[in-house]
Amino acid sequence: MLSVYLQGLALGAALILPLGPQNAFVMNQGVRRQYHLMTASLCTLSDILLICAGIFGGSALLSQSPLLLMLITWAGVAFLLWYGWGALRTAFSGNIDLAAAEDMKQGRWRIVATMMAVTWLNPHVYLDTFVVLGSLGGQMTQEARPWFALGSVSASLIWFYGLALLAAWLSPLLRTRKAQRLINLLVGAVMWFIALQLAWQGISGFH
Repeated sequence: MLSVYLQGLALGAALILPLGPQNAFVMNQGVRRQYHLMTASLCTLSDILLICAGIFGGSALLSQSPLLLMLITWAGVAFLLWYGWGALRTAFSGNIDLAAAEDMKQGRWRIVATMMAVTWLNPHVYLDTFVVLGSLGGQMTQEARPWFALGSVSASLIWFYGLALLAAWLSPLLRTRKAQRLINLLVGAVMWFIALQLAWQGISGFH
């Protein structure tokens, strides 16, 4: 079963490593050292739920409900455009220090709500966990599936905590005015790029 676990770990890592809204948000909270471990924990927990749901039967639900996927897509587009606009506005602010200080005032529950939206309103998450992992896991035996799921979950756990801790460790270097401007530009660009991707997929019906 070790080979099945490693297969799940490798595939989970391949799906999670590309820079997306979830990774950008975890990195940003790490740089700010603001509830970054809580954010990593919630991202990991969300991935555990999504991966297990996908591997143990959720993929059928998504494939049978294109309307649900379409609703998630357009809600995700709206949210990512709004969040990206906030990051870009901060990046181009005349007083980046003041704008960053305002961002730092975000309360715990606002961060939780944003993290949930970044995760659960991103259709790519469902395609990765339900379609890719779900279709592969669904073909495995009952004995192999838990090991495959454990491998995929391990990739999420290692990545999110590693990203949050690394960003926090590098925080003194990344909290300069120039670095903050670049980070907000990167986060805003990632959010808008993915929003445009989702909008295009939504218009073309994910074909």
